[in-house]
Amino acid sequence: QVQLVESGGGLVQPGGSLRLSCAASGSIFVVYAMGWYRQAPGKQRELVATITSGGSTNYANSVKGRFTVSRDNAKNTVYLQMNSLKPEDTAVYYCYADLWLKSGSYSDHYWGQGTQVTVSS
Repeated sequence: QVQLVESGGGLVQPGGSLRLSCAASGSIFVVYAMGWYRQAPGKQRELVATITSGGSTNYANSVKGRFTVSRDNAKNTVYLQMNSLKPEDTAVYYCYADLWLKSGSYSDHYWGQGTQVTVSS
């Protein structure tokens, strides 16, 4: 079994910062890409940032220059540093990982449970 455990969400004022973490653990053979999606109330889930095992990154245009995704391959952990937060960043943030299990099964976007980020005064 695989678990993706997220932490770091919470309430922050506009202009503030948060750092999200997501650690994948369990019967993992190989982890490829990891990253983050978010879903605001009444909206569809959208891609925020991705990072490959080699460190290549992609960002949604709305977060470029403000968010930074990184990872620790040894710990199978992905991070999202969020700076200059705006009210429109308010959403549930979901971690994902593309991975092979030791059983031989492949999961395209294995999801975490989500963590709430609220940007408000």
